[in-house]
Amino acid sequence: MITRVLVANRGEIATRLCSHLRKLGLYTIAVFSEADAESPHVKEANEAHCIGPAPVSESYLNGEKILQIASLAKADAIHPGYGLLSENAGFARAVQEANIVWIGPNPSVIESMGDKVAARKRAVAANVPVVPGSDGPVNDEQAATVAAEMGFPVLIKAADGGGGIGMEVVRKAEKMEKALTKCRSRSARSFGSDTVYVEKLLENPRHIEIQVLFDNHGNGIALFERECSIQRRYQKIVEEAPAVVCTTFPGLRERMCDAAVSLGKAVGYTGVGTVEFLVDPAGEFYFMEMNTRLQVEHPVTECITGVDLVHWQIRVVQGDTLDFSPSITGHSIECRIYAEDPNKRFLPAPGTITKLQWPTGDDIRIDSGVVEGSSITPYYDPLIAKLIITGDNRLDCIERLQKALDNTIIEGLTTNLAFHRWLTKNEAFRDGALTTHFIKDHFEGV
Repeated sequence: MITRVLVANRGEIATRLCSHLRKLGLYTIAVFSEADAESPHVKEANEAHCIGPAPVSESYLNGEKILQIASLAKADAIHPGYGLLSENAGFARAVQEANIVWIGPNPSVIESMGDKVAARKRAVAANVPVVPGSDGPVNDEQAATVAAEMGFPVLIKAADGGGGIGMEVVRKAEKMEKALTKCRSRSARSFGSDTVYVEKLLENPRHIEIQVLFDNHGNGIALFERECSIQRRYQKIVEEAPAVVCTTFPGLRERMCDAAVSLGKAVGYTGVGTVEFLVDPAGEFYFMEMNTRLQVEHPVTECITGVDLVHWQIRVVQGDTLDFSPSITGHSIECRIYAEDPNKRFLPAPGTITKLQWPTGDDIRIDSGVVEGSSITPYYDPLIAKLIITGDNRLDCIERLQKALDNTIIEGLTTNLAFHRWLTKNEAFRDGALTTHFIKDHFEGV
């Protein structure tokens, strides 16, 4: 039984974890950079420790310092949240070697599924369909050959990438060299590796992911799907559950859920994870990647199933057995509210929040890591909060979302609230006609 949990993260997820874990009767230990000294997650924890200056490389990515604090604070478990060190197999392994419980899958699973090429091979071995592409990492000459054989357009992807970073679309052979150089350079800066592979580009797909949960006794379940097609720069900005496409194509949900659970069992997965798919206009799905952590958008799954995923993360590491079959009730949509300018390619817009007012109601959930007076700095992801609305059905949910957004006030900096308000009124969105190119195809500014 674990009793003292160090939360190795910041922002809204650290705030949620510290609050929730305390409600479960666990003692929580927060870490913070000098820039986050007054952040809500610091005050939400039982105790908190500074881990260094603002830059993430000197604070939240400093695994050695985090482990020192864990030892000092007598933590018997570490929860990494999402992002930062959550999918760092080396850090997870170091946590276990320090005789501290890692609240996540086995480091070897993180390692194998974090390598996008290795993950593709594991998916193929588990009879999960994958997007056509290279069998492994490629040099520039091999990339050009594979692309020519498959036919353009193609997608060059960083083998160690994530979050949409290190991806380049190539529509003509003469653009391959420049795209490869750009992709390798960005991947090297972001992930410390310039290894890439090539996939066929699926035109106008939906991005659908399956939430999975496994215990330590070989049991696994899928908690259905999330629609994550509303994206900018390959990064999600609105998510919902369930997905409209699963009513358009009967049996699609069951097939994707079965594939996700099969893959998880094949790799020996434990805890919560997400298997991401692309779904083409004909209703065929293809494995894209597996995220070996809690997802930013996990609240919509919690809202439609009533299953607390963080609670189950704790139960799994303590050896509990999955003892339920989930079902879907209602519809839920999450809007990620960022300090960014929709009229300037959604670029970050740091600043200080001078006024903050959230809507209230039984159908409204706010996951936030800020308060009035908080500063959104250039050092971190500019996420302010997640506004999650639940309704009886999709259209009811959208109507409730409209009202909630109208009753949200954030002043002192530029946010994407106007984009979200525009989205709820857009006919294509309301009709469920979603693709990963939705913003490019429909949004012209607010």
